[in-house]
Order: sequence, then C-alpha cells, then structure tokens
Amino acid sequence: MLTRNERSSGDVAAIMAELGRKARAAARPLAMASAERKHAALLAMADALLRNEAAILEANGLDMAQGEENGLAASFLDRLNLTPERIRAMADGVRAIAELKDPIGEVIAAWDRPNGLHIERVRTPLGVIGVIFESRPNVTADAGALCVKAGNAVILRAGSDSANSSGAIHACLAEGLRAAGLPEDAIQLVPVTDRAAVGEMLKGLGGNIDVIIPRGGRGLVERVQTEARVPVFAHLEGICHLYVDKSADLDMAVKIAVNAKMRRTGICGAAETLLVDRACADTHLLPILNALANAGCEIRADEEARTLYPEAKPATEADWTTEYLDAIISVKLVDGVADAIEHIEAHSSHHTEAIVAEDAEVVERFFNEIDSAILLHNASTQFADGGEFGMGAEIGIATGRMHARGPVGVEQLTSFKYRVRGTGQTRP
Repeated sequence: MLTRNERSSGDVAAIMAELGRKARAAARPLAMASAERKHAALLAMADALLRNEAAILEANGLDMAQGEENGLAASFLDRLNLTPERIRAMADGVRAIAELKDPIGEVIAAWDRPNGLHIERVRTPLGVIGVIFESRPNVTADAGALCVKAGNAVILRAGSDSANSSGAIHACLAEGLRAAGLPEDAIQLVPVTDRAAVGEMLKGLGGNIDVIIPRGGRGLVERVQTEARVPVFAHLEGICHLYVDKSADLDMAVKIAVNAKMRRTGICGAAETLLVDRACADTHLLPILNALANAGCEIRADEEARTLYPEAKPATEADWTTEYLDAIISVKLVDGVADAIEHIEAHSSHHTEAIVAEDAEVVERFFNEIDSAILLHNASTQFADGGEFGMGAEIGIATGRMHARGPVGVEQLTSFKYRVRGTGQTRP
C-alpha cells in the first residue's frame, strides 16, 4: 500500500531517483524479452487479479470510505469504485492485451536503394514511461500491462484518493512479473503520495523517464504540460459533442444520445454537448430531451431550445466548454452541419465527436472538417475507448498531434529504429 505520510523534499527526491534507476535497469532486459515470456507474465497478472479479488476490494473500500469522508463528487466516486465485475473486466483487459500481436521487432516498412542497401524500419520500445493518474485504480493494471507488452518499463504515480486500491493491484502485477522471470522493477508504483513526487517525475528522474502520460483532470494535465522536461502524451478534457442532423433516424438518435451521455457519465468519452439541426427541432428535439430527462439527466439549453423544451435550465457561455463528468448535458440548436462544425471547432477539446445522420455528404463533411482524435458516425461517443477499438486497453486518449493520437495502446507505446544492410557499400 502507499504511505500517506509527509516526507521532506529530499526524501522524496531520493526515493524517486531510486525508482528511476531501477526502471532504467529493468527496461533493457524487458525490451529484449521474448514475446512468449511477456505473454506468460500478462496471463499471470490476470490470474493474480482474480485470485486477490478480496484484497483488492478491501483496499478499495478504504479509498471509497476516505473519498466519501472527503466529500468527493458522485462521478469521482464512480471512477474510484471497484466491484467484482470491474475486477473481472480488469483481468479480461490484461488477458486481451496478452493476446495482441507483440509489436517489438515488427518491420513497419522495408525498401531497397539503387546502391543495393536494404533498409528496414523496425518497431522498438520507448524505454521508461511515467504514468501519472488520479482516481481510476484500473489504470494501474491497464498501464502496467500495456507497457510490458510494448517492452517498456513503467513508473506509476496514483492519486492519493486511489492509493490503497492501486497498491493492491500493483502487487498482482509484480506477482505476474516474478512468475514469468521478468524484472519486478519493470512496473513500479510510487510509494508516496506527496505532490513533490510528481514534480520529480516531470524533471525526468535524471534522464531515466522517456515520456510522461498524465491521465486526470485539467489541473493535472496542465501542470504536466507546463512543467515536464520530457515528452508528454496528453489530453486536457473530454468535451465531446453529439450532432443530430435533419437526416437522422429519430429512434437511433434517441438511443445514441441517451447512451452517449448516461451509460457512464464520469468517463472522458461521455457526451457533454448535444447539437441538434434546427431543421429537425420540431420532430427530434423533444423525444431526445425527454429520453435524457427520463434517464436522470439535467438539461441546460440555449434560449431557442428552451422555447421548445421549457423545463431546461438556461445554458451559459461556460456550459459550452465544461466537462461535466456528471448527468448534465448542454443543448444547442444549429443551422445544419456547417454550424455544428463551427461550434465544435470553437469549443471542443478535440477528443471525440459523433454525428447521427443518414445523408452521406453531411457525414463526409463532418469527418473531413473536424480535427478531433476520434470521430463517430451513427454510434455513441462512449466507444471512444482502446478496448472497444480492439487494442485490449488504453492508457488514455491523446488529443495532441504528435506521435500518439486517440487511444494510446500497445503500438502507440513504441518508437522505431532503422536497420540498414549492405554488401560493402561506401559513400562516394
């Protein structure tokens, strides 16, 4: 379990420096480990998660009790909460990662030069990854398993609210590494909750961290992007939009809207803004909003939408840029797909947007003109998930434009090198 004791900055720096050294030492043998050995380790991790379900639930109970005592929001507690079903899902996710094709050593591209040189671009591990996350203890398993599959060592820093849960899960991952004869230091959990530990990671631990992945709220991600001295894969928020076009099938639009918002309100793929084509407001708006309200969703609408649905609360300008992570949705009427695109580009966090429409030209325009990491047609935004993409799991959804974008899975946790084979060529 993680300790909650405060330590001096010198103590924290020394602890973190040692974690960095151990991670770097573990990274090389892990990078050279066979696909079979990594596969065995991952299966052993999944088995350990199921075998230690009671201990994980007990640890999670401590975190939940502390969270309730601290007045954490219901959406935050939902992300923190573990159940037998969620633990089984965690184990299934690790097994799914184990069954993925091993990316290391894959020849991504190959070509021959006129001088006879044969050149190959080959996938390699990134090295040591630092993952900083807040309330979701399942990230411990997802991140640890993905990094091992991609041949990377990883240092995990859990939020203080999920400290006990993450510690119990980490113990299972370490058990799996030992069972397969891989270095236990390949997955390390920061043993202190001091914020200074994050600062040390952002400095790079003396060159021992190659990339940082933050997974949490705006405050965490902005701090990481501001202070990090190493590359960052990050997304700020999931301000996701659902646009219902005049060509949309009404029953489909209702079903998708309710699922996109209400399936799980506390995840980054939950829809936060509903845009409805003014041309179908008379037929589509009320059925959609009634279905959302009946599911327990609070509606905040612009003035025009409120004339059709007066039960809605007035939407403010801030609502268009708010990630509620709760059963709240903002609603706006727009003049077709062009107006929807303008609104999305002005207010989106470039995470995930969806369109419900039967007009193929409208769909293509939506796909071509919106610059977000994930775009969906006639499907819920809640499919914005690495597992649903067939990646087994993900560390997060990256909304930047460099290296990784969208779900960060096994392939996104790799780099590449060039292998050049010759027959004695020299350069004139």
